[in-house]
Amino acid sequence: MAVELTQTNVLIVEGREEELFFGALIEHLGLQNIQIMPIGGKEQLRRNLKALARSPSFAKVVSLGIVRDANANPRAAFQSVRDALQAVNLPAPDRPLIPTGRDLQVTVMIVPAEDTPGMLEDLCLRSVLSDPATPCMEQYFQCLQQRDLPLPRNMPKARVQAFLASRREAGKRLGEAARAGYWPWNEAAFEPVKDFLQQVGSRGTACSSV
Repeated sequence: MAVELTQTNVLIVEGREEELFFGALIEHLGLQNIQIMPIGGKEQLRRNLKALARSPSFAKVVSLGIVRDANANPRAAFQSVRDALQAVNLPAPDRPLIPTGRDLQVTVMIVPAEDTPGMLEDLCLRSVLSDPATPCMEQYFQCLQQRDLPLPRNMPKARVQAFLASRREAGKRLGEAARAGYWPWNEAAFEPVKDFLQQVGSRGTACSSV
């Protein structure tokens, strides 16, 4: 990962879709001092943290946020992030969403929640439970089952795609849908994420040089 820091607040996310999603939410919140860094997958976290810590401008970073999918085991996901932070001698929080560190404050968010298996897609689906299209989306998968057709291996991603097919411009991926305004930011499901981003962005400003 080529590291060029332009902000003193940095948010590490897994990939391009997460970069688009969190970028759209950060813009919605009016936060202008968070630099998003996609790392190309959770397996790349330790290597990219090492590269980040070696960057000459990293000394100016005062707030570091890390977002990681819970997948099947939220505790294991959080511990993996802690291990990666400790491996490069960075502050490692004891719990998700609880910042730690003084000169550098580190905050970790596990999505959809620290005690819930799943991924960012699950969080987005939770935000549209009251949308009129959601029952139609569920009926589609019920129809597949009734006809003994195999369900997709990754149901959250499949459900997101089925839901987004109901929007005016179909075919968008999760992050693209965020930029198009298809996820309802004012829903309660996104409140913890907004609080997390406000926390990450509460300390610093733009770097004077890189």
